[in-house]
Amino acid sequence: MNLLRFACAVLLFSVSLHAAEFRAGAATSNITPELGSSINGGFQDGKAAFIHDELHARCLALDDGQTKLVFVVADSCVIGRGIFDEAKKMVNEATGLPVENMMMSATHSHSCGTLQAVGQSEPNPMYQRFVVRRIADGVRRALNNLAPAKIGHGSATVPHQVFNRRWKMKPGTIPPTPLGITTDQVKTNPGINNPGLVEPAGPTDPEVSFISVQGVDGKPIALLANYSLHYVGGVGPGHISADYFGAFAVKIGQLLGAGPEFVGIMSNGTSGDINNIDFRGGQAKEAPYGRIQIVANDVAQAVAAAVKTVKHADSVPLRVAQKEIELGLRIPSKDEVEKAREVMNGSKLFPRMETMEQVYARETVLLADFPAKVSAPLQIMKIGNLHVSAIPAEVFVEIGLELKKRHSPTFTVSLANAYHGYLPTPEHHALGGYETWRARSSCLEVDASTKIVAGLEELFAKLK
Repeated sequence: MNLLRFACAVLLFSVSLHAAEFRAGAATSNITPELGSSINGGFQDGKAAFIHDELHARCLALDDGQTKLVFVVADSCVIGRGIFDEAKKMVNEATGLPVENMMMSATHSHSCGTLQAVGQSEPNPMYQRFVVRRIADGVRRALNNLAPAKIGHGSATVPHQVFNRRWKMKPGTIPPTPLGITTDQVKTNPGINNPGLVEPAGPTDPEVSFISVQGVDGKPIALLANYSLHYVGGVGPGHISADYFGAFAVKIGQLLGAGPEFVGIMSNGTSGDINNIDFRGGQAKEAPYGRIQIVANDVAQAVAAAVKTVKHADSVPLRVAQKEIELGLRIPSKDEVEKAREVMNGSKLFPRMETMEQVYARETVLLADFPAKVSAPLQIMKIGNLHVSAIPAEVFVEIGLELKKRHSPTFTVSLANAYHGYLPTPEHHALGGYETWRARSSCLEVDASTKIVAGLEELFAKLK
């Protein structure tokens, strides 16, 4: 009798293992704002006057039979933690999916509706609530679309579309910062063919990493890519656009011969100091959206070719690890705030600031009300042998390259799960430059990147 029970138990265990097949599902949610909405990404606020292409939250759900993971990449410049947390809460309450099993990020397109106060742009609370609901609905739809699938990962290289935007300059060619600092050793976006150019202050990462998901019949379901390119730009005035992130999503589906249900996704890698401008003057001038299409086509073609070489597995284990770390902020002194208020009062268009000095004075005043420390979420999702890290900042490329060196295969999603501004290394803080100038978009302590990498290393060890 005991032997019979044992045989039945073995049979049931075998059946349950067989039933735990790998599944995947994908969906999109439209998050296009209304005309007249704020557009952030610049020192002056923009207003939406024309919708060039719709904005989306692109969602991918994976299920190995025991663990479900979800990726969301939303067309937005930056998204604060409150929006992501609220969307995760909605999904958790509706489906039971743990909040730590969701990785949500912004693309960093500079031609999207404002969701986070930055520069002189302020979000509309109604648009924020709309996007929260649309993200949550997109995740739930992706979960509802879960079906038997195969998955693989790989990479391609596209070196000619990424350039380090921080440059070492000839002596005497770097002006004082808007905060009056005269010790900067690098200049960000120095201008094409600037006679003061010496050399880039850092490297680039030419790798395009990707996760490819297919149905059991080989039909493409979704592809999630990651490229360390800030954004491209070159859109029309007042235009809403998903930039090259959206153009890639369309193009990769076409190249893979996918159907209308396919979801292409491009996430932002470690691009805090990387853009698409060849400051040596090697690029032809393009009409609006021309360069966006060039970059999207080049990257999509490289990825589509690489997908053909990827072996897709019908079973891979999924795991996730997450932790919070505490980071200090660079808060201005009372004396600095008083001087900043005097500068602000010089604006003839008050409360709108006109000059860069006034803009940064306003940032100083606003930062005075920030807490001394913030909690930052760190996360790693493991898909087979691939690790995908999430950092809530505009991460410098050196950090992503170091993580790839230590933990290949891996890639990092920036602007994920929260937003805490730029993340330069301590070495780049010493060099100065725009990304280090104290503002709400750059206020983390100098050693923040060191602490973040140490926290991620704990998560990598946990997932071994």
